[in-house]
Amino acid sequence: MFTSVLMIEKALSSVDVEFVTTLHGDEQVSFVVLMQPRGDQDRLLRAVDDVALGEFDEAVREGDEPEGEQAVAPASVALEHSLRVLREAGSEAVGQIVEDHPLDLLTSVTQETGANEVIVLTAPHYVEEFFHRDWASRARHKVGVPVLKLYAHSE
Repeated sequence: MFTSVLMIEKALSSVDVEFVTTLHGDEQVSFVVLMQPRGDQDRLLRAVDDVALGEFDEAVREGDEPEGEQAVAPASVALEHSLRVLREAGSEAVGQIVEDHPLDLLTSVTQETGANEVIVLTAPHYVEEFFHRDWASRARHKVGVPVLKLYAHSE
């Protein structure tokens, strides 16, 4: 069985599920999902990304985004939804919320599970990607397996 560690920051859409579950053809895939609560990211960078995408209303609302402990509850709901839809698509799926040191957790989970790859599925983060500070760029130097960067879809 092929094992993928899937790092996400929002609930998987049906398009995302279809995409990640069919990446390897008919091979059975097991997912370890790591949910990074959105509130832990830098608000200024998110606002710049929203402006770059022309989503001005979203840029204005960035100040209202829950942070810290308040971001954990919505992240838990998104994680449970994502695990359920992956299982409904025929994959094995377990997961957890990322609380501290995301890259350290990503590395340890990858090693402990013997994962074949890491998939980072996020919205575009233009500023971080330009400076290679996004999760995928940073993970490539730590995890020891191929890292695939994909953009999440909205429903």
